[in-house]
Amino acid sequence: MSQRIYLVIMDETDEAKAALRFAARRAVRTTGAVHILALVPQQEFVAFGGVQATIEEEARDRAEVLAMTAAGSLASESGLTPVIAVRQGDGPKVVREYLGEHPEVSALVLGAAGGSNPGPLVSHFAGIAGQLPCPLMIVPGAISDQEIDRFS
Repeated sequence: MSQRIYLVIMDETDEAKAALRFAARRAVRTTGAVHILALVPQQEFVAFGGVQATIEEEARDRAEVLAMTAAGSLASESGLTPVIAVRQGDGPKVVREYLGEHPEVSALVLGAAGGSNPGPLVSHFAGIAGQLPCPLMIVPGAISDQEIDRFS
């Protein structure tokens, strides 16, 4: 049996942290693994190339720090060492490309924001879930760690 791999899209939101906790607990229980994909948003065009490069580098550095911090937390809480990727571009497109490059991914795990708008990635991928190469798992971002532990 092949290893179950859970892909989590990481940002600074509570819902992303909830998705990571859920994925980590599932991975531990299924002797699986976690991939963390940190997205660097496409930057607005700036007329001066040097300024543009600095803005993009700072955004990438923030995403890398976020992914490394999440990986450290994951390792200390679950003993898992995740695969980390940092990519720049349109979120849905980058995630679809990553899934295409990594057919071993068993599930895409996203955290949904509370309220009427679950977030752009959840909205996008829930709308095309039938076209994904793997199951889509959506974790409510507003639930407690204890509830995540109980459900996972």
